[in-house]
Amino acid sequence: MKLYYSPGACSLSPHIALKEAGLPFDLVRVDLKAKKLEDGSDYTQINPKGQVPALGLDSGDLLTEGAVIVQMIADSAPQKNLAPAAGSTERYKLQEWLNFVASELHKNFSPLFQPVLSDDTKAFFKDRLMGKFKYVDQALKGRDYVMGNHFTVPDAYLFTMLAWADRVGLDISGLLNLVAYKARVAARPKVQEALTAEGLLKAS
Repeated sequence: MKLYYSPGACSLSPHIALKEAGLPFDLVRVDLKAKKLEDGSDYTQINPKGQVPALGLDSGDLLTEGAVIVQMIADSAPQKNLAPAAGSTERYKLQEWLNFVASELHKNFSPLFQPVLSDDTKAFFKDRLMGKFKYVDQALKGRDYVMGNHFTVPDAYLFTMLAWADRVGLDISGLLNLVAYKARVAARPKVQEALTAEGLLKAS
């Protein structure tokens, strides 16, 4: 498999999932502004959406959309228990979390990376995000991870969004469950491997 990624982008989520799953894969870096690969080739020839993540499968197919990719990764390594069985109530709860992170967190972050938007507009989206993070903070009460006491693929996605909170100066220090959760996920060896591979963490 090949994971098309950009350092620190939402492709960090499937990168972590692949590491946690123990699946073999190659990392292919994408320049998102130029839509180019490191060899200078046109990324849109591979993924017409021009976005990351994209996962090139051994079959030759290409899978896009992070929330779908991480489920496929989980299903490819069922022994790792990164997602409940397909069709189970718990699987739908996992999909509920993936959808929440995608629609309520991920998409509300997007305007904060747009330099053309005013500070007032960005303040609006930061306030909206804080409301969403307060919900997550309460949902994490008494839990190590979003699905309970076991790491699953929505945790990789949520952790990526928490890393984005740092990048845009969103202060979540008052959300104690979330702060502890972020530290817990960051301490996982496979998460550290993914961060190091993307140059986001210095190699020890």
